[in-house]
Amino acid sequence: MCGITGFWDRSRQISNEYLPIIVQQMSDTLLLRGPDDSGNWVDTDAGIALGHRRLAIVDLSPEGHQPMLSGDSRYVIVFNGEIYNFPELRKQLQTLGYSFRGHSDTEVMLAGFCEWGVLEATKRFNGMFAFALWDRKERILHLGRDRIGEKPLYYGLCGQTLFFSSELKALKVHPDFTAEINRDAVASSLRFGYVPTPYSIYQGIWKLTPGTILSWDGKSHLLPEPISYWSAKEAAESGSANPFTGSETEAIAKLDELLRDAVAMRMVADVPLGAFLSGGIDSSTVVALMQAQSSQPVKTFSIGFHEEGYNEAVHAKAVAQHLGTEHTEMYVTPDQARAVIPQLPSLYDEPFSDSSQIPTFLVSQLARKHVTVSLSGDGGDELFGGYNRYFWGRNIWQKIGWMPKHLRHTTSQALTSLSPQTWDRIFALSDPILPAKLKQAGPGDKLHKLASILSVPDPDTMYAALVSQWKEPEALVIGSTELSTALSDRDRWAQLPDFTQRMMYLDLMTYLPDDILVKVDRASMGVSLEGRIPFLDHRVVEFAWQVPLSMKIRKNQGKWLLRQVLYKYVPQSLIERPKMGFGVPIDLWLRGELREWAEDLLSENRLQQEGYLNPQPIRQKWQEHQSGDRNWQYYLWAVLMFQAWLAEN
Repeated sequence: MCGITGFWDRSRQISNEYLPIIVQQMSDTLLLRGPDDSGNWVDTDAGIALGHRRLAIVDLSPEGHQPMLSGDSRYVIVFNGEIYNFPELRKQLQTLGYSFRGHSDTEVMLAGFCEWGVLEATKRFNGMFAFALWDRKERILHLGRDRIGEKPLYYGLCGQTLFFSSELKALKVHPDFTAEINRDAVASSLRFGYVPTPYSIYQGIWKLTPGTILSWDGKSHLLPEPISYWSAKEAAESGSANPFTGSETEAIAKLDELLRDAVAMRMVADVPLGAFLSGGIDSSTVVALMQAQSSQPVKTFSIGFHEEGYNEAVHAKAVAQHLGTEHTEMYVTPDQARAVIPQLPSLYDEPFSDSSQIPTFLVSQLARKHVTVSLSGDGGDELFGGYNRYFWGRNIWQKIGWMPKHLRHTTSQALTSLSPQTWDRIFALSDPILPAKLKQAGPGDKLHKLASILSVPDPDTMYAALVSQWKEPEALVIGSTELSTALSDRDRWAQLPDFTQRMMYLDLMTYLPDDILVKVDRASMGVSLEGRIPFLDHRVVEFAWQVPLSMKIRKNQGKWLLRQVLYKYVPQSLIERPKMGFGVPIDLWLRGELREWAEDLLSENRLQQEGYLNPQPIRQKWQEHQSGDRNWQYYLWAVLMFQAWLAEN
């Protein structure tokens, strides 16, 4: 796990002496991604400069140093991530006559490029990665990213200079970089809580789309479109068209086998290794499969909160005790959690407002005191149907889809005629006589959320509403037009017959890489910890799309198949409980300890002077939140994270 950066100055305006200085300054901003070693390599004739920061995980010797040249000196690479199947590829290449001086996956990658070519070699890699590869013979720069988007890679063309880096902060060091904020990206960040791929917060700077390679020969003033070597769309369509036809018992055995191998591959490291453990289905499955294949107790880590409704540590501890792991937990005080907030703009480099970024950073910080690599259970919800919206959204549409639009509109108006607080009081009075299935936390807010989707024309539009925070961000961001994304462009959707499958596919394309994986990558690398995610092994992803929906969701409960695998290792009684988010009580903090900080960032004068956001709707939601009339924590946190980022940049 490392950090990579570099540039190609086609204009040759930068002197040869200055090339290594600039790229070293760029790579120095990535110190936390790679504290163990650094290096740079320049081709003065071409104006190419490559920089690398190393977090040594496999082959800790100098033989793993980057930038690295291929054995025939044709290719030079800087690489971030891990190729888990490199031992297998190494054996194949040795039979073809290749020899290796060290034991790193980087050296195997280079030999693979020499033997199979860039595109074909990348198809053979099982891993998480972002790389920049300079072909000295053809004078082509290749940028590549892993299939799902675990590792980040930003790039852009300013004039005749192509930049790339693991993080935006490195690009800003280059003298030719112009940091012009993309107002359209700001609008999208307020809708989703993140800047969606392929955009970044800056004009002209992009995120490389997962599963693609961009190759540029420098002859054009425009960059070509990236070429796909793996497609989530094709995986979803192929899996749906060719479903698994075995029995449930065979499906359980197949998933167990695939996950065991994916976990085993991710347990290879020359440094201490452990896992995050929340006590939920996904992380418990990963830890169970680790412990089943380890002769020593696996090191596991969890954090707890004293606030009711936010603490999973007790469940994690019970799972750890059953599996016999070496468990470390830490109960976090509100002050410790809030102390992370000032670090967020620098940590994430662009506006990012998933508030679980705070506990994710804290558990990474805890783990880093003991290990250098930590496995996590991310991806299980998207692949096996874990999110409430997968069955909640389906059930809602079944109940309202038959209604004429005007009737839905009238019902929506009726629901919003009473405030959420009034609805809460009505439900409280009715609580003694309500059946258990109708008892809800915060029923008023849920009814208002239901009202907001009643008038949508189809279930797919309803899904878009469910995953949106600010519903009309163009009215919020001055001079903005929302960007076309994988969510809004239906031509990019997989052809799937079922609404629930389409939701899962869109989450795989958007929410997973742009929210979940960004959160995990920046939080872990912010403390120099490598995170590994077994569920995102592409073989598991492809099999998950073959699994019939009936083996994923049953009786309004998700992840049926995954649960059956887990129950082979952990008693059902330790797992079965309502799904709990990994969050912090932002809503309460904004009315308490964070109120002064937030008031300063959201003041009308400040918003007007900065000129990005329309103060009126923000101030209205702020006042309603402070009064307790509504809980606008997600809306306000999205604005606050932009404001905090803007203040630092």
